[in-house]
Amino acid sequence: MTYVTVGRQNTTDIEIYYEDQGSGQPVVLIHGYPLDGHSWELQTKALLDAGYRVITYDRRGFGQSSKVASGYDYDTFAADLDALLEHLDLSETILVGFSMGTGELARYAKNHGHDRVAKFAFISSLEPFLLQTEDNPAGVPQAVFTGIAEAASTNRYAWYRQFYNDFYNLDENLGSRITQEVADAGWQVAIASAPIAAYAVVPSWLEDFREDVAVVRSSGKPVLIVHGTHDRILPIDSTGRRFHESLPEARYIEVDGAPHGLLWTHSTEATAALLDFAMA
Repeated sequence: MTYVTVGRQNTTDIEIYYEDQGSGQPVVLIHGYPLDGHSWELQTKALLDAGYRVITYDRRGFGQSSKVASGYDYDTFAADLDALLEHLDLSETILVGFSMGTGELARYAKNHGHDRVAKFAFISSLEPFLLQTEDNPAGVPQAVFTGIAEAASTNRYAWYRQFYNDFYNLDENLGSRITQEVADAGWQVAIASAPIAAYAVVPSWLEDFREDVAVVRSSGKPVLIVHGTHDRILPIDSTGRRFHESLPEARYIEVDGAPHGLLWTHSTEATAALLDFAMA
């Protein structure tokens, strides 16, 4: 078991679990909510076969990382990522985020720079700004997130079940692009996370990433944006398409018919997009 210590809470260390496999140019894969690093298993295999060094890790509160009561904000998440990159002394790194994990990419660039980064890849992203405000009318209303936090804090077991229905669009894809066993495995991973994490992370999704995106753009690093057109968790009109407008230089790919959880349901398309970008 491999960990990097990123802080301390009362009498215990806060530890981030990671796996470091293969050799070659490093690719760091950052998972979404409420998953862990193993959610990248199909992409990990493809990247290893292509000759990359692949690092996955579990966000604090999830997977095998410490189940803490605080630190569920993007400044802290980005600091945890920075600690991992420093610990492994990585350079020329391809940073890849999925869903909630894309927030780490953007905030890492803003808070910690991009000297260690060769490329950024955003898959099913939160950016640029999810919350509906006067200057962001295309965003999602606050009431939606209030309802999510309430459901996740009241009965996280039921909440996660409903979440995965929409995560994979099971009404469309179950039995064709995904099996019940895969959906059930995701639920088991979710309920093994810290109970507080189910709802404590929700406010972080409302971060305004527009300044962070500007930093990513000004870095001059190549950027990939991939989003499914049938995403019910982070609808493409509020996220992917607007993200591309704010970062027009990025390589932008829409996966037709894909739900939020396209790493599994549309793994062929998502993995091919990532490999093509990595090799370019």
